[in-house]
Amino acid sequence: MRGKVEQAVIYDPSRNDLFTATKGRGAYLNERRIRVSKRTRLQECLISTGFPFRKGDNFNAYLQMMGDVMQRTAGLRRPGAAALDLAYVAAGYADGFFETGLQPWDVAAGSLLVTEAGGLVGNFTGEADFLEQKECLAGTPRVYGQLVSILGKYSKFASAGDKAAVREAAAPASAADGASELRDEEGPDTAESGSLAKDDDAPF
Repeated sequence: MRGKVEQAVIYDPSRNDLFTATKGRGAYLNERRIRVSKRTRLQECLISTGFPFRKGDNFNAYLQMMGDVMQRTAGLRRPGAAALDLAYVAAGYADGFFETGLQPWDVAAGSLLVTEAGGLVGNFTGEADFLEQKECLAGTPRVYGQLVSILGKYSKFASAGDKAAVREAAAPASAADGASELRDEEGPDTAESGSLAKDDDAPF
């Protein structure tokens, strides 16, 4: 069906893990049924994301976005591929995911895995029509809502006022301060609290 994801397959050759899902029939990892994590408090959660790398990407704005999320969570992780990031949310290894600059093939399969595992997927403002909007947010039901409240102002669909505030905060003059704050937030407290969300089979 055009515009609808009915089947999903994601393979991780480094771990020999096969994630599969069929709409209405659940999500599976190596033929074992998987569900999103049961964590509800954002400060206890691990969140996956990606880093901007294309020429023209607004690196300062992304640092600001990461800082907003990092200071409210147990930690951020960068596994390396949006498809696997979403699969890890479905399996409960991570509690949420956000990224911009994405294409439909980056998120289509993973989005079905998440929803079939009991999670939610949308854009940064919480709208479900996200496949071709180049921004994706996913998480457990409770975590998803908390991430929307943080990341909504960074959406391409945010209000003019929110966009202006983000641009002002991400101005080059504040870039050094933002980078310093991010380094501070990656200290012992963040690493220790990240272990709260650790699963024995987790890939990170």
